[in-house]
Amino acid sequence: METIRQFLTNLIYLPEVKYALDAVFKMALAVLFSGVIGYEREHSHRPAGFRTHILVAVGSALVMMTSGYVFNEYAGLGTFDPTRLGAQVISGIGFLGAGTILREGFSVKGLTTAASLWAVSCIGLAVGAGYYTGALVSTIVIYLTLNTFKRFVIRGNPSKNIYIEAENMTKQAADVGAIIKRYGGNLHTLEILYADSNQSKRKSDSVVMKAVVFPRDEEGLNLTISAIRSLEGIRDLYID
Repeated sequence: METIRQFLTNLIYLPEVKYALDAVFKMALAVLFSGVIGYEREHSHRPAGFRTHILVAVGSALVMMTSGYVFNEYAGLGTFDPTRLGAQVISGIGFLGAGTILREGFSVKGLTTAASLWAVSCIGLAVGAGYYTGALVSTIVIYLTLNTFKRFVIRGNPSKNIYIEAENMTKQAADVGAIIKRYGGNLHTLEILYADSNQSKRKSDSVVMKAVVFPRDEEGLNLTISAIRSLEGIRDLYID
């Protein structure tokens, strides 16, 4: 048994095995940390969700690990800045973030999701560089920011997300806004989530709108929901 234990100990400390275990550990952490942020975005029905955030973090971690590998592998053969590749990730992630902003339809939306993608890429870089404490603390702070600050209230009432599947975006969007105002609510944002049926079983000629509403009170919210449901062309509605 002692011989086997010694053999396994020596095996773990072999350079190739050590690097492999280090890579697996860092990738697992990148998936874990970014998955927490991505799950929150997925749960909020954002265009960049669970898988997207994980891919960004894993790619960023790989870039930073590659930088360290190249720096060690070619040490003394020339000048090489191990942070150069990471800097390209920080600037390049803006293109992906811009896509989430343009995806939002009516107004300039998606800035929070774009920021979360950028932040997750930085988490991946931190994990790849071995700065685990910073990555963990950042993950906690980012998650609390996304999950807590959006619950802040206007006029003392919490916001409600109303998801509406409708036939005609232009007509029903105007009617929805008028109904919310009629019953004393405040329409914070109205955006398009899906315009086709590729991501669900919805009919191809339907559109899903997300209305973030600050209702006057519970009775006003119930009246608003009932009135929206009774509109012609409304196929489905649910709130969270």
